[in-house]
Amino acid sequence: MHDNLYCAYFKAAKGRLSKANVIRFTDNLDENIENLRQEIITLSPDIGNYRFFWVRDPKPRYICAAAFKERVLHHAIMNICEPVLDKFAIYDCYACRVNKGTYKAIHRCQQFLRQHQWYVKLDIKKYFDSIDHNIVLGLFHRKIKDERLCLLIEKIINTYHTKPGKGLPIGNLISQHLANFYLGYFDHWIKERLKIKGYLRYMDDFVLFVRSSTEAKQLLQKVMNYLDKELTLQLKKTIQINKCAYGIPFLGYRIYPHKIGLTPDSKKRFTQKFRKYEEMYDTERWDASELVKHMDPLFAFVHQADAIELCRHVIQRFGVSS
Repeated sequence: MHDNLYCAYFKAAKGRLSKANVIRFTDNLDENIENLRQEIITLSPDIGNYRFFWVRDPKPRYICAAAFKERVLHHAIMNICEPVLDKFAIYDCYACRVNKGTYKAIHRCQQFLRQHQWYVKLDIKKYFDSIDHNIVLGLFHRKIKDERLCLLIEKIINTYHTKPGKGLPIGNLISQHLANFYLGYFDHWIKERLKIKGYLRYMDDFVLFVRSSTEAKQLLQKVMNYLDKELTLQLKKTIQINKCAYGIPFLGYRIYPHKIGLTPDSKKRFTQKFRKYEEMYDTERWDASELVKHMDPLFAFVHQADAIELCRHVIQRFGVSS
C-alpha cells in the first residue's frame, strides 16, 4: 500500500508543487502518507473537505475541488480501479481513458460520418447531478469485488448530494471515472443488444449512426426507455437527427465527412482567450513561459480543425506585436 500511496502523491502533486496545501503535505510527507494508510485500513478517511467555485468554459459549472490529501486518496484508489474499468469500456468510449481523448473522438466521428447516412446526437440532462448512488455502486460492485474498496468508494460518494441519493461532484478524479463508467453498460447494450456498429461516446455526449431517419427515430425511443428505466437519466431536449452529409456539432467542432470546422461558440472562445492571454503577457502579469503554457492547448484545439485563416486573422488583429 505504501508504494501505491507514494505513487498517488506524485500524481496528485504534478504541476502543483508550488501550491500551499501541497507544500504543507510534502513537508511531512512520510507522516501524512502513514496517516492516510491508517485511515484506509480502518475505513475512516478524512473526506468531504471540498472547496466550491464556479467556472465558465464554455458553460457555467459548479466545481467541487477536494482537499489535497483527499486527492491523493482518489489517485490511490484509481491506481487500482482504473485498469479494471478501462478493460470493461468499449473501444469507442473516449473520456477519462489513456490513449483516447477529444481529438481521437472527433476523428473517429468523422470516420463514422463517411460510412453512414444519418446520425442521432444526444446528451444527458444534468448528467453528474443525476447519477444515482445506489445504481452506480451496484454497477461498480459488479466489476470490483473487494468489499473494503467498495465501502471506501461508498463513503466518498456519500459526501456529496445534489438531492438524496443523487449526484457526483464535478472536478474530482473518482467522480470523472465513475461518471464515465456509469454509462458503460449502456454502451455494451447499444453495441451487443441493438447491434449498432456506428456509435461513440465522450462522457455524456454520444452519437449513433444509422441508415435512415426512420431507424433513427425508432432507436431514439429505445435509448430513452433504457436510460430512464436502468439509469434514471433523461436526455436533453437538444436531440439532433440529421444527414451525415450536413455535418455534426460535437465537442466544440463542426465535423463533416471530409473536413472539420469550429462551431461559432468555439471561434468566439478562441478569440476571447487569445486576447486575454496576450493582455496578461503585454501587461507583464505573465512571463513568456506562462503565456506558452496557456497558448499551447488553445492552439492545439483549433489546429484539429480547418481554421488556419481564423488563427492568422486573430493573431494579426490581437497579437501583442500587432
